[in-house]
Amino acid sequence: MANENKKQNSTIALHKKAHHEYQIEERFEAGLVLEGWEVKSLRAGKVQLVDSYVVLKNGEAWLIGTHITPLNTTSTHVKAVPDRTRKLLMKRSELHKLIGYVERQGYTLIPLDLHWHNNRIKINIGLAKGKKQHDKRASERDKDWARDKARLMKVKL
Repeated sequence: MANENKKQNSTIALHKKAHHEYQIEERFEAGLVLEGWEVKSLRAGKVQLVDSYVVLKNGEAWLIGTHITPLNTTSTHVKAVPDRTRKLLMKRSELHKLIGYVERQGYTLIPLDLHWHNNRIKINIGLAKGKKQHDKRASERDKDWARDKARLMKVKL
């Protein structure tokens, strides 16, 4: 039973460069409107979040640029479009908050990860600002120092 819960709440895909490219201010969780072949492909881990982003149009959130590779065995009778625009399901209050940040304050919305939550596929969205080159170098330097500090503390013990 515990093993099933672990699988239910597991990560499907991560956007690994998100924390390097952007300063994440706040996180939101949203549902996805998917077709059957897409769910089967996600179970197999055939998804890429690298070039994807979220757009707010007409009071709705849309995921653009996420590539879900169709499986040969499941999409024989359906014309699969791997890069189609997918609707995100969010609360109205969250959408209004995001619209305010994106339109007035210059933030962007990027997907951080896809994961299972109680047998449903959810996506974590980050409200982010792009980092400048010197910010990327500074965060890399801080990470290196933290790693070196942990090594030094380990050696002394």
